[in-house]
Amino acid sequence: MIGRLVGRIEEELDGTLIVDVNGVGYEIVAPLGTRGRATTDAEGRAKLFVHTHVREDVFALFGFATEADRFAFRQLISVSSVGPKTAVGILSALPGPELGRAIAKKELAALTAISGIGKKTAERLILELRDKIPVEGAVGLRPAAAAAPAATDKASLLQSALVNMGYRTQEADRAISALNDRIAEGAELGELLREALKHLSK
Repeated sequence: MIGRLVGRIEEELDGTLIVDVNGVGYEIVAPLGTRGRATTDAEGRAKLFVHTHVREDVFALFGFATEADRFAFRQLISVSSVGPKTAVGILSALPGPELGRAIAKKELAALTAISGIGKKTAERLILELRDKIPVEGAVGLRPAAAAAPAATDKASLLQSALVNMGYRTQEADRAISALNDRIAEGAELGELLREALKHLSK
């Protein structure tokens, strides 16, 4: 099993990263925004936390910027009817700690706003994963994982979430511009996502 890879991200296309590790190119499925959030060293090599998904006819690698995101992914795929593809889509909209907060607060609106997640699935996530996915600042999370994203990171994550929901980049950017003050105030990503969706629905 592969648990971590450190290498140069050579390509990114439709949620798949090609990571060069000592001349070997690994094809890794990752949530949107992973490339920008991953830790890189002085040589530009990114560190990705990997989940190896093995089935009778499938061997796939899923990569994440943080251990918290990988942990959330593993919790998600433990839920009935939530497969790896759906889990990646969820984490593209709400990274691990933000997802944990949305579930802890029973924020159905934030969950059902994600493409492919209906009310029944959202309710199942809340029922089965409540208290299982750490939220930002929770005891037990390492400082790097628990730290709140910077304003620029939040804007980038918000854009990725909106684009993943089907909005054009220009539409997402307009909604984000309208929320600049809220982002600067340190509003949570889940709240920003709801406000952006309200803005886009006008």
